[in-house]
Amino acid sequence: MVFESPRTREIKRIHIAQRDLALTEDTYRALLERVTGQRSAADLDAKQRRAVIDEFYRLGWKPKTHRKPRQIAASKQKMMSKIEALLADASRSWAYADGVARKVCKVDSVQFCNEEQLRKVVAALMYDQRRRRARAEPTPSPEAA
Repeated sequence: MVFESPRTREIKRIHIAQRDLALTEDTYRALLERVTGQRSAADLDAKQRRAVIDEFYRLGWKPKTHRKPRQIAASKQKMMSKIEALLADASRSWAYADGVARKVCKVDSVQFCNEEQLRKVVAALMYDQRRRRARAEPTPSPEAA
């Protein structure tokens, strides 16, 4: 696991908020200067970074949360672990699995799936995995043979 300093984490949050609020570069820099007197997030100290993040909250920014299923029955644990591994392999969040569950099983979240429905979600994620891998592998051209 890579260590990420609080400074790096806060600067990332500032840039994510900038993107989420759809601020232009000029508007973003003006906001930084108005709140802190600096025009670059890299030049901010901890107190100034916090002030900028607080200002983004004041402007209506709500950071997205990465949800993970809560307590799950022991009978479903193995399938949920498989889903988690497939999501990690694809660099996708649990929200993606919830979307698959909505599409395939007509339930709001994988948390509400029974074992049969979880098998369908796993099958859909494995299909997606095979499709992504096939797309990533170059196909040999007939001239090369």
